[in-house]
Amino acid sequence: MFSTSLLLLLTTVTCVHSVELIQPGSMVINPGQTMSLTCKVSGYSLTDSSYCTHWTRQPAGKALEWIGRICSGGSTIYSDKLKDRFEISEDMSSSTVTLRGQNLQTGDTAVYYCARGSQ
Repeated sequence: MFSTSLLLLLTTVTCVHSVELIQPGSMVINPGQTMSLTCKVSGYSLTDSSYCTHWTRQPAGKALEWIGRICSGGSTIYSDKLKDRFEISEDMSSSTVTLRGQNLQTGDTAVYYCARGSQ
């Protein structure tokens, strides 16, 4: 039987105004598995209602694809295409935003980014 793995590459995104979003390195998972990616926020507060934290991804050779966003208080919006398999949550005490994906397939192989955006 042929085995295929997914390679999820993460990157650190630095925004203006000394805002830093820190993510771990790369990970490899098998199709059908789940993943959890955590973004550590620095330079702004998750309680600040002016900002939301977005997750996007970019498969090799393709355009960026927006996954979803979470705003202060846990309000979320997701891409219609991905909303059944991805969930975004925040932990105010640790200033982290987590993206969880389930039933991942080879088509989910991409570089995943978190980024701050306005409300």
